[in-house]
Amino acid sequence: MNTLLLGLLLFLGMHSARIFAEQGRQALQARIGASAFKGLYALVSLLGFYLLLKGYGEARLSPIPVWAPPKGMRHLAVLLMLPAMVLLVAAYLPRNALKYRLHHPMVLSVKLWALAHLSCNGNLADMVLFGSFLLWAILCFRAARQRDRAAENELIETPGPLRQRTLLTWGLGIAVWLGLLSGGHTYLVGVSPLGL
Repeated sequence: MNTLLLGLLLFLGMHSARIFAEQGRQALQARIGASAFKGLYALVSLLGFYLLLKGYGEARLSPIPVWAPPKGMRHLAVLLMLPAMVLLVAAYLPRNALKYRLHHPMVLSVKLWALAHLSCNGNLADMVLFGSFLLWAILCFRAARQRDRAAENELIETPGPLRQRTLLTWGLGIAVWLGLLSGGHTYLVGVSPLGL
């Protein structure tokens, strides 16, 4: 569990700089330069991600049950993952209506992903991992929307390509979701989301 906690601290800590220490983040970036800051950010994030994956894998070998989710929660999690995957694609596909309306689809995707996994996993390591990401996503979204309001940073809608990009976003999101259901999740994590 210590490895998981250290990984979460490094990964989410680095990703929380804009939530808790925006001025410190900007000062460090000004002092060492944008490229060096991006390199440091990536290095700490990758190390944290590696440690949290390793720690979660180790914790799954000796599970500590906290609660027993009802069987139906697995179906709820599968359903929640559909909009989570669409929002994930929306974060990276430029000029789509979801990004235009929601502003921060990646953070919303993380919220749904964490909530889905919390709803159907009852071990301590699951609660720590997914609960940490859910709390981070809530705080991150709140901070990002405050920055948006302060900057009055609104995207300008252009009807034609926006509609086409939105359809593409939904199509790709559904494809990723179906890929996870049809073996991708089992391959990546070793657990079938459908219990097969």
